Parts: sequence; structure tokens; C-alpha cells
Amino acid sequence: MKINDLLVNELTLLSQFKSQTALEGIKVHTNASQDMVDAANRLFEKNLITKNDGGYLTDLGKEAAENLDSLLSILTTPSNLDTSH
Repeated sequence: MKINDLLVNELTLLSQFKSQTALEGIKVHTNASQDMVDAANRLFEKNLITKNDGGYLTDLGKEAAENLDSLLSILTTPSNLDTSH
């Protein structure tokens, strides 16, 4: 699977949610970029968020956000590779 701009926008929006709590949602306002408005619609259609303009994470969305948090942690943590071999 290749990562295209649409997926990047969805991941960016998904990363705005706090995956540790179901009590905090987000709102994508009408003055947000069209890319983010469209990403919110796609996440809603995929049953990851409760409203087409944000809302809360669904159970599937929470799982996706937790996996995204893990991936971002892996990608942003410096590695200590032993390159002396």
C-alpha cells in the first residue's frame, strides 16, 4: 500500500484525537482547509469518527488512533543501532 496525500490528511486528522480518552472529541470547522474537511468526511465514512465534521472516535477509530500513536512513537524515537559490524 502506498501512502498518498489523502491518507496523509486522514492520518493527520486522526492524530489530533486523544486516543487515551473517549471523552474528548474534535470539531473540524467550516473554515478549516478543504483537505481536512474532506479527511473528516472520509474518516466518518470509514466509521472511525462519530460525525462527518469530527465528533468522537468510534471503537474502531480508537484502535486506529492507538496504532497510529504507536507508529509515531516508533518513527520519532531515536534508535541506537550498532553499526560497528
